[in-house]
Amino acid sequence: MKLTLGAFILALSPAAAFAENPMVGGAAMYENRNIVENAVNSADHTTLVAAVQAAGLVDTLQGAGPFTVFAPTNDAFAKLPAGTVEDLLKPENKDMLTKILTCHVVSANALSDAIVKMVEDDKGAHPVKTVGGCEFTAMQEGGKIMIKDGQGNVANVTIADVKQSNGVIHVIDTVLLPAS
Repeated sequence: MKLTLGAFILALSPAAAFAENPMVGGAAMYENRNIVENAVNSADHTTLVAAVQAAGLVDTLQGAGPFTVFAPTNDAFAKLPAGTVEDLLKPENKDMLTKILTCHVVSANALSDAIVKMVEDDKGAHPVKTVGGCEFTAMQEGGKIMIKDGQGNVANVTIADVKQSNGVIHVIDTVLLPAS
């Protein structure tokens, strides 16, 4: 079998090597890139990226991990009361912003099948401890994963298992908040 140069290059490309990852925010997500390198390309996560930058968490999320990140979309941030995001992005609110963002991160590489199994093993509700010190509850219904935050809000995982070089991202539709 003769392999052309074009076919050889295509076979070696990251897109070909990691084609199983879903598109997020109109962008390909590459398993050989870290969480930050992929997130900056998602049109649905510009608010999250700005918040991560403002909180000084870029280096952390580019680290070795493993991390599981429940990544709220721009629409999720838009559901917060008017002015909330703008206030959180102010330098004087960096500590609160950091707390909220790190409550979206778990020190593990938890793919959806593992999360569903933990929920089932715990009879429908599995406690999730985050890097930010929050404890949320993972639930599932019909194979769909949901996370209940410290204030009783429920985020739905809309895109699961976006593999990264340092963990996994699960896209969610609601910002998770710590207990008041």
